[in-house]
Amino acid sequence: MPAIETTSSSATGLPQRVLGKTKQKVSILCLGGWHIGAVKDDKQAIRIMHAAIDEGINFFDNAWDYLDGRSETIMGKALAMDKRRDKVFLMTKNCERDYAGSMRNLEQSLKRLKTDHLDLWQFHEINYDNDPDWIFEKGGMKAALEAKKAGKVRFIGFTGHKDPRLHLKMIAKPFKWDTSQMPINAMDATYRSFQKEVVPVCIERNIGVIGMKGLGGGYPHGAFLHEAGLNVEECYRYCLDLPIASQVVGINSMEHLKTDIAIARNFKPMTAAEKKALLAKVKDMAGDGRFERFKSTSEFEGPHHRKQHGFAVA
Repeated sequence: MPAIETTSSSATGLPQRVLGKTKQKVSILCLGGWHIGAVKDDKQAIRIMHAAIDEGINFFDNAWDYLDGRSETIMGKALAMDKRRDKVFLMTKNCERDYAGSMRNLEQSLKRLKTDHLDLWQFHEINYDNDPDWIFEKGGMKAALEAKKAGKVRFIGFTGHKDPRLHLKMIAKPFKWDTSQMPINAMDATYRSFQKEVVPVCIERNIGVIGMKGLGGGYPHGAFLHEAGLNVEECYRYCLDLPIASQVVGINSMEHLKTDIAIARNFKPMTAAEKKALLAKVKDMAGDGRFERFKSTSEFEGPHHRKQHGFAVA
């Protein structure tokens, strides 16, 4: 797959890449909304977000259902200070499939995030086989198009962590997606691989690829780090070596921010030998899916989406 041009970090603090057909330049790291919402101290969470912006992270991730709205609320507070909203390409996710629910999600997200528009709105958790059909049949896409026409949404995409087949089904729908978010990591190379099955199609159609789950779940429970014997730098270097626009990273402390910023700022593509060695190291443990159970079990489906599909919520 062709590489995506990466700008120098000298002018912007962090290297940047163009996000598909949006033509927007985003930092190669995206601050994850779930993890920042999990920081218990509001003031600390805000300090982390402000420091991230100061260091060059200009892409922020979130979702309507993250921690029952806390993630959007605390991010909104951080971005409302000193016009920091103007410095960030802001993305959140729609958890509904129907028209009325989607519009309700949108208005609640805008209110929590203290903004009059979203730079990117993505349909969240395309993890069930009927999700792609529901979005078009129940009116979710109609809502997204109306929101874009009204200036409340600039770009439209979708996410999912379950099955490359579902991403391909979404891409085949009658809509030119701006972005797609998916698991991107070293284990994915040999197990139900998004990077092999979906990324090439996205590149062909100029759909901006946003990676996630680079550590198999993130701090502090990154299975890749604690059980597979990998380190943060080689994990993220591998992700950033692929033709993605940005990798969502879970940052819930200043220490994690400092580590991730250093990796991104000093990023150099892996040599063929380095990549071959890393993939050989994880091949056996990756092949049975033990570290990517979000692809093979329902344990990682959010409670809102479980309820939506009539499944029990733990």
